[in-house]
Amino acid sequence: MARLRGTGPTLLTTRDDELNEIRDWYRDTLFEEPAPQWHHTPQLIGPTWRRDEHGWILPESTLGWDLLAWSGYWLRDAKTGNPWKWTNEQARFLLWFYALDESGRPLHDTAVLQRLKGWGKDPLAAALAVASCFAPLTFDYFDGNGRPVGREEPNAWVQVCAVSQEQTKNTMKLLPGLIPAATRRHYQIQLGKLNMWALGDSRQIEAVTSSPLALEGGRPTFVIRNETQNWNSSNGGHDMDGALSGNAAKREETVNVKMLDICNAYRDGEDSVAQRVREAWEGTQGDADSKDEGARPRYHDFGLLYDSIEAAPDTKMDLATIPEVIEDIRGDSVWLSTRRIVKEVINPKNPVSESRRKWYNQCMAPEDAYVTAQEWDANRDETLCLEDGDTITMFLDCSLNDDATALVACRLSDGFVKPLGMWQRPAHLRGDAARDWRVPRETVDDTVREAFRRFHVIGFYGDPSHVLDSETGQRYWDSLFDQWHRDYGKRLKIWATPSGRDRHAIMFDMVDYQVQKRFVAAVDQTYADIADANMPHDGDARLRVHMLNARRQPTRAGMSIAKEHRESRRKIDLAICAIGARMIRRDYLNSGKSRSKGVIW
Repeated sequence: MARLRGTGPTLLTTRDDELNEIRDWYRDTLFEEPAPQWHHTPQLIGPTWRRDEHGWILPESTLGWDLLAWSGYWLRDAKTGNPWKWTNEQARFLLWFYALDESGRPLHDTAVLQRLKGWGKDPLAAALAVASCFAPLTFDYFDGNGRPVGREEPNAWVQVCAVSQEQTKNTMKLLPGLIPAATRRHYQIQLGKLNMWALGDSRQIEAVTSSPLALEGGRPTFVIRNETQNWNSSNGGHDMDGALSGNAAKREETVNVKMLDICNAYRDGEDSVAQRVREAWEGTQGDADSKDEGARPRYHDFGLLYDSIEAAPDTKMDLATIPEVIEDIRGDSVWLSTRRIVKEVINPKNPVSESRRKWYNQCMAPEDAYVTAQEWDANRDETLCLEDGDTITMFLDCSLNDDATALVACRLSDGFVKPLGMWQRPAHLRGDAARDWRVPRETVDDTVREAFRRFHVIGFYGDPSHVLDSETGQRYWDSLFDQWHRDYGKRLKIWATPSGRDRHAIMFDMVDYQVQKRFVAAVDQTYADIADANMPHDGDARLRVHMLNARRQPTRAGMSIAKEHRESRRKIDLAICAIGARMIRRDYLNSGKSRSKGVIW
């Protein structure tokens, strides 16, 4: 079962002899492996590809050697029928994932393995799920030579999680071919389509796609989270993330609880779980916004092992370069055909951003994204806040039921933008309750009036939309806009529609072509300010999501922004309001009224 070495006949008398032989084979293989010869030096994140003058840098203390040995003895490769063999790249990752400190505690409770499509993440997850049920991966003691000795987890419970059942099947369907008959007999394994039970039902692997409420309260010992680049707010991914993380955190100290995310590069701006995890990890590495190389990290290290091999940001994508980059980024996954991938990349139906994401393993924003995460985050200043008495402008974007209604302020002195309110249909509503829900006008009115009470508001525009009240048949927002016009028009220094038959202090109706042209100019100016790091914000998570959701869209008035498609659940209303509030500020500064008291701008 354990013939990995291929060095001729060897007399192996006990199981321990065979396990030791497998350990030695991996040690020798990793020690003798030469350094990779890169065509285009990739961006290496994590320890898997780190070397020094002596070879690969491996942890001094790890239970990973026992994992490698157990897998080679008890599992098999379904395609060849030979004992299971990890690639060298996978082996190095697993050695680090199960690394220990000097007291025997795990260095990493959680890990992210981000690789290009086809790398072999699902087979790795399947083999690791089985090993986590039976291999000695919980630290027990150090032997006389200082080597760690592990023990099995007697109540091992492995969860393979995804936001759809099809994703969990990618992993679970590999189990029958992975576990040979001898292993099934020894561990009394029973296999189902979505479950595996063993040793009198004391150990299990289960596929999980249920609701976050159903997940709450579980006590798994190992959690595999599949394709987290697809976990987002629209499919309950963030709620599942919270429930699973909470379940893992509450286990007692004596239980070795691990969590592994396997993913491709995420689409920048979709606010997926993969993106949030990556950005949280980056925050532990140092402040990317600071020019001081010694700047302190924004967040404390929380024990996450992040491992990725990615093409450098400036790597070209042409016929000569693509096959070389694929050979670099695929690592030890030599089964990937560069010829087929090149055909896929050069196919004009595939966006360049998607090809870079899938095959260069780069986290990319779509071609039509209004801003990238890097551009937006470069403007963040978490020390900023609005103070009572600040002079501000405000923009309100209204809806009735589906889109969000949002209000954003912009401080006159420095252009700092800050959401004052956002109202949207609660995600838990279904059926008639969802269809009947309406944005609460009274609450919006209260928020607007509170802003006028707290701040010196010099300009307030709002797009009322043309939605109708189902009871009266009248426009849902017009009466409230007119009331604000009567109550605050004389206080405002600049009006939304200052002249003509429809002059109005507040009404900025973007159905009107001339109004659209004004907003389109603001879209362009705001992007220029963002790119120049001249649009200060405090990192508000809601505003960030809406900004990254926004897509450039051509209109008859020019290039504006919109949702990715009409029915998309990814809202952009706060982005519209931030652009609008900045537009009002610019209108005022360019009007000459700001100099009436001798202030120079």
